[in-house]
Amino acid sequence: MSRRTARTVVIHAQGGPDVLGFEDRPLPDPGSGQVEIVHHACGLNFIDIYQRSGLYALTLPATLGMEAAGVVAAVGAGVSHLKPGDRVAYAANPPGAYATARVMPAAQVCRLPDAISFEQGAAMMLKGMTVQYLFRRTVPIGPESTVLLHAAAGGVGLIACQWARATGITLIATAGSDAKCALALEHGATHAINYRRDDWVGQVRDLTGGRGVDVVMDSVGRDTFDGSLDCLRPVGMMILFGAASGPVPPFNLMTLAAKGSLQITRPTLFDHIARQEDCQAMAADLFEMVTSGKVILQIDQRFALDQVAKAHAALEARTTTGSTVLIS
Repeated sequence: MSRRTARTVVIHAQGGPDVLGFEDRPLPDPGSGQVEIVHHACGLNFIDIYQRSGLYALTLPATLGMEAAGVVAAVGAGVSHLKPGDRVAYAANPPGAYATARVMPAAQVCRLPDAISFEQGAAMMLKGMTVQYLFRRTVPIGPESTVLLHAAAGGVGLIACQWARATGITLIATAGSDAKCALALEHGATHAINYRRDDWVGQVRDLTGGRGVDVVMDSVGRDTFDGSLDCLRPVGMMILFGAASGPVPPFNLMTLAAKGSLQITRPTLFDHIARQEDCQAMAADLFEMVTSGKVILQIDQRFALDQVAKAHAALEARTTTGSTVLIS
């Protein structure tokens, strides 16, 4: 066991941003199938809020953070796709990315192209691979498809708007202000609706000639769930992939039949990337979208790692746009 340490964000109780604390934790040598990474930047995501607040259960004390980018310092036995000195990025379990360095499983750690910066890498992995599975792996979506996307001015949303534009998909975006709607349109949304002011369900119906959309991508949860179902065409697909406004209350599955034999799924990125080969292929697809210029990462907030509580408060209040990174 090495006597080296890494400055690490740790919580001993779940609650508000004030529970976020720091410890200098021992940094062990990487074991079989593991890699040591010195972080240059860490990503901030709503899953971090869910884990910190108690929406997702954790064994305490716990470390937080699901994505980061940096340089490989050492690899353990059996790791063949990485070597010391490689620039890398990842979004993967277990939590612990809020740290100056860490040792973790290597399977979901991906080599970062030289054309992508560490900040971009930290901002893109969880959000970008989420968009990848939303458009490529969940339900067939193509140029003939119409998609409704909530929270379109956030980190996932702005990537999704660009992905839709690059692949010819009609995307109806919702966001919480006119400025955020304008941002979604700039990034490729076909239409944008201010859900705080407008009858967004009625507008979606009007925009689709009363038919409804083929797919809803909803990361908001409780506040938008019922309306999202009302926006779907018969046999349409609801992809619920987050709960920024809180979890969806239990509901009667017969509601899906009554509204047109609707389909619903609740995927997680971590199931999609569980196999190393899937993770690496998804990352390669994402990297191609970014290096080709089809997707441009927008990082609108940067905080020092020591400001992690302030960063959490901003994300939780939904005052951020684009992606947020912590500089370690």
